Amino acid sequence: MMFRGVASSACLRSLTRLGRIHRTDCKILVLAFLRLPHTGRTIKKKHPQTTAMSRDKLKDDEEVDDFVQLFSDITKSTVLQGCKKFNDLKFVKGKPNEVCSLLTQLLYLLAQGETFNPSEMTDIFFGTTQLFQSQHPQMRRLMYLFIKEVAETTAADEVIIVTSSLQKDMVSSNDLLKANALRVLCKILDTAMLAQVDRSIKPLIVDRNPMVSSAALVSGHLLMADSPEIVKRWVGEVQEAMLSENAMVQYHALALLYRCRVHDRLAITKLVSGLWRGSKRVRSPMALCQLIRYTSTILKQSNTSEELSRAAYGFLESCVRHRDDMVIFEAARAIINLPDVGPQELEPAISQLQLFLSSGKPVLRFAAVRSLSKIAMKHPDAVTRCNDDMEAMISDSNRSIATLAITTLLKTGREDSVERLLKQIESFMTEIGTSMKVVVIKAIRQLCMRYPRKSGILLQFMHNCLRDEGEFAYKQALVNTILDLMDKLDGMKTAGLNALGEFIEGESLGHVVGGPVVGVVGAVGFV
Repeated sequence: MMFRGVASSACLRSLTRLGRIHRTDCKILVLAFLRLPHTGRTIKKKHPQTTAMSRDKLKDDEEVDDFVQLFSDITKSTVLQGCKKFNDLKFVKGKPNEVCSLLTQLLYLLAQGETFNPSEMTDIFFGTTQLFQSQHPQMRRLMYLFIKEVAETTAADEVIIVTSSLQKDMVSSNDLLKANALRVLCKILDTAMLAQVDRSIKPLIVDRNPMVSSAALVSGHLLMADSPEIVKRWVGEVQEAMLSENAMVQYHALALLYRCRVHDRLAITKLVSGLWRGSKRVRSPMALCQLIRYTSTILKQSNTSEELSRAAYGFLESCVRHRDDMVIFEAARAIINLPDVGPQELEPAISQLQLFLSSGKPVLRFAAVRSLSKIAMKHPDAVTRCNDDMEAMISDSNRSIATLAITTLLKTGREDSVERLLKQIESFMTEIGTSMKVVVIKAIRQLCMRYPRKSGILLQFMHNCLRDEGEFAYKQALVNTILDLMDKLDGMKTAGLNALGEFIEGESLGHVVGGPVVGVVGAVGFV
């Protein structure tokens, strides 16, 4: 509830800043889509010594509880009765705030899973269409949102009534109406109707307002599912939108252009390679990330020419030196995942990931050490130069980062550092989740294969882990690792049998994981 409180408050502040929506209506929308319960709770009186951060969180929680209590008396019958006033033009134009409140209550009920029978939905829908006569911006936006929410559950012959009004809004001088009307229209148009409004949509793709242009491009994505041939006619306008200076427009344009040509491999190659350099080069960070993924797909194809592969790798290498962290990481990840990539090709990616290790942002540190851990599985020597940076991360307050740092060091470290690393990771094994524990065990298995002389120490560590409490996946990883080492390393059978025998005698998960263990104990014990 604390998290939801903070999130709700942030949503509320964003909505009130962006759209001039009344605070009460924002409260309903935030609660509706977070699906908070109908009943609130009492917040205790603040302690005088509460920290500033705690006071902010308590304030957020109090605010959310006020929202919930505000809607605790909303009932379906009351809202239906109020919606009958939509047919009164004097009421619609004279009391827009009350209309907005009714619309937000309708959205709240829909988001809470309230069902309306066909007769009720028909009355509400026809009443809502009367709101097109008002030019109140807040009311119109809520009306568009409601129509879009109920479009798929309303009879087709009823939904068709609003298409003429939506088409009028599409050619309006109000950009807000244009964008919202287009988004709603694409939810209710079929192929035959889309052909009639095709000419009206094309100019909106290259509209001077980024909001309208982006709405048209997103609508194209939605319409590709049912009317791909019509959307493909917009290629000229989509290519022009690619030159937009707005990051979101360029991103949507690139994605739509790719979808229009996705079944033509030659056209895709020409599109992607043409954007690597020159006047058409992509500058939007989001579009660049998408282009990097398309480039990676081309490089993974078996019959890609050597010249094209060199050009593609050159593009990825240039993106690794980009000023945006998101683009840098996406390019580094693409290089790491290339098939048959060698240490020389990995060098640019490793250099940038090493810089991320000392970043003040936890997400960058986590992404970097996770990627380096993946590289270390195949090329441990290439990651060795990052060992000093990763050793400093062992004391990181984020245990996931610290665990990944140690597991990577286990893969890349020297033989004489194994005991020291095991002592460090043993100190917080109980504080990390099951998935991270499995990662540690996989790293230990790889270390055993790399330094067989340390296998006894590593097996003792896993033996101790088997004695501790843990979930099924963790215990299964331990058992499978010990069985694998018994099979591949000499001198491990006796110690392995002792560890597994003690485990299946225990009361934890021995009865679940112990099936194959009993078979191995029986077979190996008589060899």
